[in-house]
Amino acid sequence: MQVEALVELVVKELDDNKAKSITKLDVRGLSNVTDFMLVATSTSSRHGKALADKVWEASKEAGNIPVGMEGEMVGDWVLLDLGDVVVHIMLEEVRALYQLEKLWNMRPNS
Repeated sequence: MQVEALVELVVKELDDNKAKSITKLDVRGLSNVTDFMLVATSTSSRHGKALADKVWEASKEAGNIPVGMEGEMVGDWVLLDLGDVVVHIMLEEVRALYQLEKLWNMRPNS
């Protein structure tokens, strides 16, 4: 599956299942681990777990076998590794604390 198609699939799945503030970060050239990070806010721990499960299943059904999932037992920050796309599903207060968008938008000084 092409990375852009996977990003679109994940964004649609998150949006369809009522994730809030979905943000796409293009980290090509900044990370050798993944090409894109998606950050979304869940309304509760249970919602976070459900979102992660939905994205996991949609990825598998599309032929992209997920690499792993972390944090699903607690649900305040669930990380899904889909290979070229890493998905962070976070409670609002966790997202505000870690500010991943700010961290990954930093550029090295030239």
